[in-house]
Amino acid sequence: MRAHFIDVILPIPLQKTFTYTVTEEEAGFLKKGMRVAVSFGKSKIYTAMVFNIHQVAPTLYEAKDIHQILDDKPIVNELQLKHWQWISNYYMCSLGDVFRASLPSAFLLESETIVYKNEGFTDESVLSDHEFLVFEALQHQSQLTIHQVADILGTKKVLPIINELIKKSAITIKEKIYEVYKPKLVKYVRFHADYSDDNAIESIVNSLTRAKKQRELVLAFFQLLSTKKPIKAKELLEKSNVSSAVLKTLVDKNIFETYHIKTDRIQYKGDTNELMQLNDFQDAALNQIKKSFKERDVTLLHGITSSGKTEIYVKLIHEVIESGKQVLFLLPEIALTTQIITRLQNYFGNQVSVFHSKYSMNERVEVWNNVLESKPKAQIILGARSSIFLPFSSLGLIVVDEEHETSYKQFEPSPRYNARDAAIVLSKLHNAKILLGSATPSLESYFNAQQNKYGFVELNRRFGNVQLPKIELIDIKEKHRKKLMTNHFSDRMITLITEALEEKEQVILFQNRRGFSPVVECKTCGVSPQCPNCDVSLTYHKYKTELRCHFCNYQRAMPNSCGACGSNTLDTKGFGTEQIELELKELFPNHTIGRMDLDTTRGKHGYQKIIGAFEAQEIDILVGTQMLSKGLDFGNVSLVGILNADSMLNFPDFRAFERAYQLMVQVSGRAGRSKKQGNVAIQTFNPYHQILQQVSTTNYTEMYKEQLQDRWQFHYPPYYRLIKITLKHRDYTKVDNGINWLAKALQNSFGKHVLGPSAPAVSRIRNLYIKNLVIKIPPKQSLAKTKEQLTKVKNTFEAVKDFRPIRFIIDVDAY
Repeated sequence: MRAHFIDVILPIPLQKTFTYTVTEEEAGFLKKGMRVAVSFGKSKIYTAMVFNIHQVAPTLYEAKDIHQILDDKPIVNELQLKHWQWISNYYMCSLGDVFRASLPSAFLLESETIVYKNEGFTDESVLSDHEFLVFEALQHQSQLTIHQVADILGTKKVLPIINELIKKSAITIKEKIYEVYKPKLVKYVRFHADYSDDNAIESIVNSLTRAKKQRELVLAFFQLLSTKKPIKAKELLEKSNVSSAVLKTLVDKNIFETYHIKTDRIQYKGDTNELMQLNDFQDAALNQIKKSFKERDVTLLHGITSSGKTEIYVKLIHEVIESGKQVLFLLPEIALTTQIITRLQNYFGNQVSVFHSKYSMNERVEVWNNVLESKPKAQIILGARSSIFLPFSSLGLIVVDEEHETSYKQFEPSPRYNARDAAIVLSKLHNAKILLGSATPSLESYFNAQQNKYGFVELNRRFGNVQLPKIELIDIKEKHRKKLMTNHFSDRMITLITEALEEKEQVILFQNRRGFSPVVECKTCGVSPQCPNCDVSLTYHKYKTELRCHFCNYQRAMPNSCGACGSNTLDTKGFGTEQIELELKELFPNHTIGRMDLDTTRGKHGYQKIIGAFEAQEIDILVGTQMLSKGLDFGNVSLVGILNADSMLNFPDFRAFERAYQLMVQVSGRAGRSKKQGNVAIQTFNPYHQILQQVSTTNYTEMYKEQLQDRWQFHYPPYYRLIKITLKHRDYTKVDNGINWLAKALQNSFGKHVLGPSAPAVSRIRNLYIKNLVIKIPPKQSLAKTKEQLTKVKNTFEAVKDFRPIRFIIDVDAY
């Protein structure tokens, strides 16, 4: 009889799957997509995913047995596994990386080896010193983990000692695997079974005449009974205003008993409303989208800011759900989900589930299980990029809102995928439709639409026929010369802000840097404090009077004097959101100023608090970083100010101009959305810059044509594909030698299409030196062949002993 084997994916960055043996019954029970616990290496136990079941023994190694099966039914379906394979092939990463990124970490069990004493062992003379230490510790404690043994011995090499102890039968070991997800149990209270008739209940009340608190609790219980709902212990204690000890006493007296019910952590309470009526332009666009879906699977909706794209999405979602299919709604930024959740829940109520990294692990597991079982509450999934990994069984539509956003691209750790592109492949696997929406589409998507690869629909009227905002460019070089600047505000900007505030309207100010100032410099000797781990100067945060590195989070107190020459003339250069906030408090002392950046939005509800306060008009002026630019909708904002447009333009990146245009148009789009035309003021040293001129006329097509010409001329996407290779190591010479060797090897294969080697703007982060190479792939060249060749070069590189410790990172479409 032939043996049975399974191939499994392990959550580690190794390219291939591994084979383990299973019994015939196990082979009959197992299915693709179930989890099993397997041992790998000497002592590690991993959660692995069954990828294949067969009867072919591995040739290079002896297959081990599996430890245990962890699921009754698959938690990952076949379509997901196909999608994983595509991500792994296209983005040149291992299946293990995709596996690790896809599953909520609660599904990846951790292992702890536990050591027990063997009671039958008596001959201590055969033990060495180290072994005796372990054995003695077990006399005092019933069990020890490997970590504890390592602490006792003060060494990391514990396994050989433990193996010796097992051979001498002094100890036994047992792998304890623990599941990290715990369902949320809510405690409820009911009368004990003895008290079912009324007379018994009367006797309870009489028996408690002296115990005042207990009596109050029983009376509160009666009041809650009238609601005919199960009674939560927490509610009962709140209503009767007594401590939980009183309830425990009554349970001990067998008057009450408690029981638990498993509940979901996230629930929507509230009524659902009718869908909104679309205006004629939205209606026409909706019909065009449906028509385009008949011919093509992907459609790009180019709708100017505040044209009511969300309402169109809602109509489409409604139709897809009616047909019994699931919908995935992708958003680039968690800040944006807080607003859209409310809007979608108004229409769809409990059918909406949310999935992103600010949710706790257990909440994410619940969403995963609801999607897996196609529950009614998981018909619409709203999430950031990681939600493309959920186990959909019948996707009908994917909406990618703000499809141009860089947040859709994952840079660290692997898999370095782009959620928009991966979503397009996912929709193909499900035979679903996908709608990309944006006011400033990325050049690639717009190019695909022009080439008739995607359907294309335009919506160029704002909702309610409000006009696009008036955009004015303020020349701050001129203002500085005429001494018309107050701190970082020109006189014109202050006038506009004052006018808006007098009209009881709100203002948004944009500055894409957090902290107080990015550089602190000594006026005497010109030295500025640097981060010890990275190649950057430290940013000054005034509210904590500390210097902080935004790359590795290193922080230290702000010094009083210069570390190099001892003089106390420290000056700050440049400005961030924190400095703007403080200046505004001086300029407008009677108004409330809010700030929204990475420092103020920590925690699960950080975004909601600030956005909620701004919507409720408790904040008059909101200062923020690029979080503000993403599709947020505030009715009362009449002015948007961009404090320094030049910092976005002068960036060493082929997409700098496209990005700057997108960012400024998106920020401008937050102004004047509901009633009257808004204003946008952009401060710049160079008002005649072509991009700023195009922003001031909101002329997307002109920007597109101009940028496309540059891309063709200099061989960049959408015409050429890019693969970026990064090497990282603590030793500069190693990285330097490695990158030079690599550049030669790749030039032999790809000739002039290899750019570099070069060091990035920040060439050392967390003590690792960084060097880059870029391979450009011409339109006619096969992408698959290029990757094959690159893999060969990588394998040769890693075979060289000196290069082995260097981190080798491949990023496909690295932009």
